Amino acid sequence: MRKTYPVSTSRKPPCCVENSLGTPTGLHEVCEKIGGDAPEGMVFKGRKPTGKCFWDYPPEERMMNLITTRILRLRGLEPGRNQGGDVDTFGRYVYIHGTNHEERLGTADSHGCILLSNADVTELFDLVDVGARLYIAL
Repeated sequence: MRKTYPVSTSRKPPCCVENSLGTPTGLHEVCEKIGGDAPEGMVFKGRKPTGKCFWDYPPEERMMNLITTRILRLRGLEPGRNQGGDVDTFGRYVYIHGTNHEERLGTADSHGCILLSNADVTELFDLVDVGARLYIAL
């Protein structure tokens, strides 16, 4: 099955290097699924649900791009490109996740993660298993 979703990727150029804030490219796998029972809009910090949805946050915090609804954690599968050393996608905590700024999807708006609408990330979460592979080409 092939699905297409509007996404946002990094504001910086694609890059696999630690601290670059670029979305990593190449072959990856979903290595962890987080938030399967969380309500749509739930905010996660440190991969843990906060107990609050993004609309419950004060306006100044909602200005930030929050991690919402579901997290698909990624692991790079190409040693030296996106796995190991200072190019390790897993170690950089790069995810596919929901956003509280759905109106910005389709524009460069993340710090390296791949952002989807909350409904789309919920659908994708239910469609893929841990171990699912994806190729990121930007």
